[in-house]
Amino acid sequence: MDRRKSLKAIALGTLSTGILLDACKEADKKTTADTAPAAIGLGPDRMEEEKAYLVKLNAEKFFNDHELATITILGDIIIPKDEVSGSASDAKVTDFIEFIVKDMPEHQIPMRGGLRWLDLQCLKQFEKAFIDCSETQRIAMVDQIAYPAKAKPEMAQGVSFFNLVRDLVCTGFYTSEIGVKDIGYQGNKPNQYNGIPDDVLKQYKLAYTEKELKECISFNV
Repeated sequence: MDRRKSLKAIALGTLSTGILLDACKEADKKTTADTAPAAIGLGPDRMEEEKAYLVKLNAEKFFNDHELATITILGDIIIPKDEVSGSASDAKVTDFIEFIVKDMPEHQIPMRGGLRWLDLQCLKQFEKAFIDCSETQRIAMVDQIAYPAKAKPEMAQGVSFFNLVRDLVCTGFYTSEIGVKDIGYQGNKPNQYNGIPDDVLKQYKLAYTEKELKECISFNV
């Protein structure tokens, strides 16, 4: 599964809008490579009730260590490290997902149930949990649920779970510092403006004065 180019398109276009908007509604909610989980969302611009809420969420733990390890592996399968940028785990996407399922509890049952489903399927097929499988076995399992149009009917629950994980991983990654750099987002930059084009000036029978032309900066286009 090469995922990097297609995932950029997902992040810029078809990524679940609801998840993205909720994830981005607080500017500091994104997790960057140097953001500690305990500090997620705690910026100087937070109101006291917001700080209290975020402190409460950060103090809680929803996923157990086995579940967190599984999410980390899945995240790096979805967004692996390459020559351009780091992986999902480098962007601390696991911490982001841990936070999001506490902030958006409707994801808790689908995520926990899906993780359990994944382990049961791996036990049936490989006689071991997902995290204990070889890389080849993990990819073989993921390939069965990553492509909805090709998945077998009995994999429907896994397809739904993987869709959710992929949305959360992409949201976490592409709202992190690593992800923003990965898609080449430059932010707001000053423009280079050479004034009104000559043909437009002529259309309205206008022209710059000699003084204006001498004083204005001209950029080579």
